[in-house]
Amino acid sequence: MTPVRTVPTADLDAAERAALRDLLDLAFDGGFADEDWDHALGGLHLTVHEGGRPIAHAAVVQRRLLLDGRTLRCGYVEAVAVHPGHRRRGLGGAVMAAAERVVDRAHHLGALSASDDGLALYRARGWRLWDGPTAVLAPSGVTLTPEDDGSVFTWGLSGGGSGPLVCDWRDGDVW
Repeated sequence: MTPVRTVPTADLDAAERAALRDLLDLAFDGGFADEDWDHALGGLHLTVHEGGRPIAHAAVVQRRLLLDGRTLRCGYVEAVAVHPGHRRRGLGGAVMAAAERVVDRAHHLGALSASDDGLALYRARGWRLWDGPTAVLAPSGVTLTPEDDGSVFTWGLSGGGSGPLVCDWRDGDVW
């Protein structure tokens, strides 16, 4: 069993935050933007360490989703990554299991936006692809996000809805 550390952002010191950001930059091959990092902050970090350095990471942050007139407290999973030299050892599954436990115990549902590289992991773990439209509660009102349709997964949400799944507004990628 791989030990996973759970720590709130507020309890990460500057060196730990820098090491996590370095891991994410490496794992995403330079495609991890400042907005992506900002999205991963403010919640819980689930990490695996080896030799004092993080080698796997996921974050769960709270967001509000709207569905069929209901406001849902969502544990949104961000910044799932495994160091390239440590892949295929079950570390992604270990941090996702810890993230799912957080979602199950503290939120109405979980959600995430999957990269192509993450699809197999999330499907294998039982995350369900949202098959309806997606939208964001933008400053101008509810706005459909067709570019995100087909990439949003949910956890603990039985069935779809009659309307779009709507996320709260944020800078950068809204999903």
